[in-house]
Amino acid sequence: MSSSRITIPARRGKAAYLDRGQQVRVINTHGQQVIDTWAFNRDDLSECMSMEHLRTALGRIAVHGGDALVTNRRRPILQLVEDTSPGVHDTLLAACDRYRYELLGWTDYHDNCTDNLAAALGELGLAAPKPPSPWNLFMNIPVQPDGRLSFEPPVSQPGDYVLLQAEMDCVIAFSACPQDMVPINGVACTPTEAHFEIV
Repeated sequence: MSSSRITIPARRGKAAYLDRGQQVRVINTHGQQVIDTWAFNRDDLSECMSMEHLRTALGRIAVHGGDALVTNRRRPILQLVEDTSPGVHDTLLAACDRYRYELLGWTDYHDNCTDNLAAALGELGLAAPKPPSPWNLFMNIPVQPDGRLSFEPPVSQPGDYVLLQAEMDCVIAFSACPQDMVPINGVACTPTEAHFEIV
């Protein structure tokens, strides 16, 4: 089975086409990097992987091996085939954007996943009608007993990966999250590159 490794540069995004039945391995190369992940119906970008619809379909906030990830039209778009990490990924939070960093006290422009998605799709000559909430691979956001969310470092290790299978012809997009003000990319708050392989 041949594959090609593609770099998701630190603080940047990357997108690619997947045919139905193709698989993509998303690799946490250095172990502590959150990778925001989106998928869109190739023929109609208004149909996209939806965390709101996914939580309804699964009846939980965690995705397990064998689960289908569904679109805003409640159709499978990806399937989680394999996960070598501890399985801690986030389905709750929106992608970071300029406004998130402004609220954290950043006054100049800050790289962000929302803009990274637009740039990654733009490299393919595409534009999403409205940026959906991503599946935040390797992001560790525990829900506390009182309902509060905690922003914690990933529990993944270098080389951990998830293997996804396309359930329709789609466009998949990733952002190596540039968050460096809270420790979601490790206690060093240093975003790093990640990789994916289409297999």
